[in-house]
Amino acid sequence: MVAIESLSGIATFVAVARASSFTQAGELLGVSKSAVGKAVSRLEERLGVKLFHRTTRRLALTADGEAYFTVCARALEGISEAEGNLGTRLMEPAGRLRIDMPAAFGRKVMLPILLDIGKAYPALQLTLTFTDHVIDLVEEGVDLSIRFGTIEDSSDLVARKLTSHRWVICATPAYLRKTGKPRTLADIAAHRCIVGYRRGRPLSWHITEDGKATRFAPPPTYQIGDGEAMVDAALAGMGLCQMPIALFRQYIESRRLVTVLDTYTAHEIDVHAVWPRTAHLRPKVRHVVDRLMELARQGRLN
Repeated sequence: MVAIESLSGIATFVAVARASSFTQAGELLGVSKSAVGKAVSRLEERLGVKLFHRTTRRLALTADGEAYFTVCARALEGISEAEGNLGTRLMEPAGRLRIDMPAAFGRKVMLPILLDIGKAYPALQLTLTFTDHVIDLVEEGVDLSIRFGTIEDSSDLVARKLTSHRWVICATPAYLRKTGKPRTLADIAAHRCIVGYRRGRPLSWHITEDGKATRFAPPPTYQIGDGEAMVDAALAGMGLCQMPIALFRQYIESRRLVTVLDTYTAHEIDVHAVWPRTAHLRPKVRHVVDRLMELARQGRLN
């Protein structure tokens, strides 16, 4: 168990890590540079590791220091958040909330909603990241993630379904006039295709065949690791592309894109809100998830 007297040392360590300077940390804390140095040295002695690389010109975290800082910074933020949520303020979300989303869906659908939430609750501070690969929420320090598809069983995560999206295959009218419309999956072999790219390999498409949802590997002509760039490539007439219909809808309605192989893309893929499992769901996470559930029922996430 951490001794009570060591908590001040942890706060000092976090201040030094953020400032990269004993002097600046001391100014922020209202103590001398010497007091800051002694507090960090006592903490290192207790832990039995070096937290900083010290030279005459610079101060940098060691590998152990980086790992310890991530945990300590979040713990102190949690304490600050708990204090801010006491009493009548409990119902209003406050503090730093880190949310990660798929790039294209996040920017197109989620970002306007989250910005509205941010405007409604000025005490809520948002850190928004957009990544098209699945991340380790705990390791990356993410409070809430939006994910497509089945969530693998994990005792460390909690998932709640928000909505479902049909993934359609589209191309420009000009491309289809030149190559012809594919009528069957076998026809795709003669086409140029735009596919996602993750962890060194192209991603397959979501299709329905013989009434069952499965995956299909099209020719990976263009392998792109960003959803927005994939949409741009489709609009540029580079080939066939599959994405959630929410990202194509405005271009389908304006006839800049045309869907093909609709009988093979009838099923829908679930969209989940996912967060690390904790003993008590933090109020800011609970509020945002509840709000997203409400908006999903209204069709705002489609």
